[in-house]
Formats: sequence, C-alpha cells, structure tokens
Amino acid sequence: MRGLCLAGSGAAGVPRAGRAGAGSAGAGPGWRWLCLRLGPEPLPAAVTGGGLPSPNFGERRGGVLPSLVVIHYTAMESCAAARARLCDPQAEVSAHWLISRHGEAEALVDEAHRAWHAGAGAWAGLGDVNSHSIGIELDNRGAEPFAAPQMRALEGLLADIMARWSIPPHRVIGHSDMAPARKSDPGPRFDWQGLARQGLSVWPETAPDLSGDVSAPDFVASARRFGYPDHPSEILLRAFRLRFRPGASGPLTAVETAMAANLALRFGVDGPSAAA
Repeated sequence: MRGLCLAGSGAAGVPRAGRAGAGSAGAGPGWRWLCLRLGPEPLPAAVTGGGLPSPNFGERRGGVLPSLVVIHYTAMESCAAARARLCDPQAEVSAHWLISRHGEAEALVDEAHRAWHAGAGAWAGLGDVNSHSIGIELDNRGAEPFAAPQMRALEGLLADIMARWSIPPHRVIGHSDMAPARKSDPGPRFDWQGLARQGLSVWPETAPDLSGDVSAPDFVASARRFGYPDHPSEILLRAFRLRFRPGASGPLTAVETAMAANLALRFGVDGPSAAA
C-alpha cells in the first residue's frame, strides 16, 4: 500500500502544497497534513471533487475519459510561483496535480475535467491531448535532479491514477513525447527507467542489437507506431533520446533504431499491448 501526503492551510477543502523552499518540518503555523493510503479504492471526494484552486479548466471534449498521463516540469523558480501561475486565470494554463520537490502533492483541477497543460501536439493518434489526459507538474527548474521525496510522491500518485482510470504503463508519457518539436520536459534528469521497473511506465525490454541496420525511415516508422506524432527524424530522435538515451548525441544509431522497434512491437498503436 502506497502513501501520499498533502500539506495544506485551513480546515476545509483540498489540502494545499507547502511553500516552495520549505521542507515538511518548515510548514508554518496553521498548516495541516493529510496522508492518503493509495490502494485500489477511489480517492476521497475532497481530493477529486469540486472546490479545487485552479479556475483554468473545461469539459473533456466528446465526454471522453482520461487515457493518458502527461508528466511535466514547471521550469519556474519555486513551487509557489508555479502554483500561482497554474491558478492564474490570466495565464490560461493548469494541471491536475502539482508535486513539490519535498513530496507534497496538491490537486489543482478535478481529474474529471480538462486541464490546460499539454497544448499543441499528439500521441498515438490523439490530437486533443488535454481532453484525453491527466497532467502532473513537478516542481523542477529543468536542469536539476528530481528529489527522492518528489519521485516517491509521483510513484504513489501515478499508481493510484492508473488504477482508478485503467491507464496502462505505456500511456504514461512526457510533455516532450507528445510535443517533440517544442517541449523538453520532464527532461534528461527524469528517471523513466525507474518508473518502468515499478510498472508505471515502459522501457525497451532487451539489449539492442548493435550490429543492426541504421535506418532513419525505420526509426521514424517505429517511433510513430509507438505513439510519437509525425515529425522529421531529427526531431523524433531528440525526443526519443530525452526519454530513453539522455546521454546520447550525434546521428541516429542502431541502438535507437532497435529500441524504437522493440517499443513499437510491444506497445504500438496496432500492436498486441496497445489496447487502452
């Protein structure tokens, strides 16, 4: 059974995340904690229901249910600054969840609603990613490691979201996956392989054959079958490496070609594990 702790000020409504730069011991007077045990049961109505702080949401178009989770980093100076922006009606941006580097998770938008986090892009043929997804923002400037408490909170939250909405691991993606030409988050420091080991994402299952062919058309075809949108090979390679080979550089190699083929075979939109 996993646990998720949320910090808040005030007795009513959904708990709110702690101030950026303050650990759990630094919460000021009046702060309260709610720790949830995350199992197969639904979250309490106080967490998934109304009264959440961000006004930036709408209805999911066509009445669809979420079938994707999109992970972001905030790229802002503090969690408090990110929260203010995600709740600012003038900003017209939001996410369902915000997790501080100290592991404090706050619900900003009801998961039943369409938050405005993904923007232009696509995944597995779905163009309106906002309507089909739940967005999670991680308090991180973009070039720093993700803190262990933050990752633990993310793991617990992901496990719960995936159970409640029947979202399979291959449908947990990064912002850079669905918008590879314009986004880099959650970036090269994010531990996708660690999530995959816990069944919360996916990873190529076998060591690639380094003697295989290097074929840009084959790589693009595999990447697109796995879910990436239609872009030139160099853009797809950059996004693919951000997630699966963050230290790699230079031209396409047999490694990426084989890794993409493995993912396409196992999780392609028309493959054996693609039902979602």
